[in-house]
Amino acid sequence: MTTAENYRRMVNAGNKIVVGLQRLGVAFGPMQLLTVPGRRTGIPRTFPIAVVPVDGDHYIVQAYPKAAWVANVRAAGEVTLTRGRRSRTARLVELPVPDRRPVLHRLVETSPPSVGKRYVTTGLAEAPTPDAVAAAADRIAVFRVEGA
Repeated sequence: MTTAENYRRMVNAGNKIVVGLQRLGVAFGPMQLLTVPGRRTGIPRTFPIAVVPVDGDHYIVQAYPKAAWVANVRAAGEVTLTRGRRSRTARLVELPVPDRRPVLHRLVETSPPSVGKRYVTTGLAEAPTPDAVAAAADRIAVFRVEGA
């Protein structure tokens, strides 16, 4: 099993805790629950997601290759975001690759070092630096949160 697979299993276990706490109404950090219909089944799927502010806008950024929520959002466009006991409908607009680069650069530049390292651990970026993560923009989906 690779380091990325081990990391993903550890995160998946932690995600169950995050989902449980959020459903109890405990909000913390940038974490929210993203609920979106499954692209094949239409059944609502819920994922813990960080909604991060960057230069006045809010973004949701892919952290793992082949993340199911990315494909579901691309198919649906509209999602429900829940933080604690408050929910809202939002539209997620995927940024074109050139527009992702400055957002990814700024995100890594202004975040704790663990954020850049996560992109290396998951195989999306070559190095944990703002420049390296921005250079991987063609492999990292970035969505701007719009709406209610």
